[in-house]
Amino acid sequence: MLGPPGAGKGTYASRLNTILGVPHISTGDIVRDEIKAQTELGKKIKKYSDKGELVPDEIIIQLLKERLEKPDCGKGFILDGFPRTISQAEALDKISNIDVVLNLNVPDEIIVTRLSNRVTCRKCGAIYNLLTLKPKREGVCDNCGGELYQRHDDNPDVIKERLNVYREKTQPLIDYYKKKRLLKDVWCKDLMTPPETVVEKILEILGETGKN
Repeated sequence: MLGPPGAGKGTYASRLNTILGVPHISTGDIVRDEIKAQTELGKKIKKYSDKGELVPDEIIIQLLKERLEKPDCGKGFILDGFPRTISQAEALDKISNIDVVLNLNVPDEIIVTRLSNRVTCRKCGAIYNLLTLKPKREGVCDNCGGELYQRHDDNPDVIKERLNVYREKTQPLIDYYKKKRLLKDVWCKDLMTPPETVVEKILEILGETGKN
């Protein structure tokens, strides 16, 4: 699943994995779990993150390969946040067969509005939106009662810069999957469109893909 920050990748993937019965795999989560478990690889990864350096592709690929070999991936999986470069896409081709690449298209003004109204729970990480998905009590998480806060990078100027960087880096990847005829565009042009509506569109695309 490709899409700029704030396009809804995590939101849609978490709903799809329940409907399809396949795991939602985020390489960011895998890396964090490895660091938390303090494995040998986790300690190695921590050294890179402590220096503010990117974790080398070969380590990410190794972790992903191990994750994809687990029994719950037998029927398939949803990848979120990977690949981000052509070299990562080529490495992924060697360890798995990708059936479809969903490219989430959301206008910049919607993303800026959505992200600048996003708040996150400090305790459990649950995400809310002050426009479309409000907590029951202001500033308090529905799930655990934790404090809700806004990330420092969720302000309009920073968001616009993140979008520019995303497009610059991801365009080659979009072209790569277009050439392989795996790319399917998913459009969301209205801020108030409920996630379920977009999930229905995605399921239609997956249904059509399955018939080909």
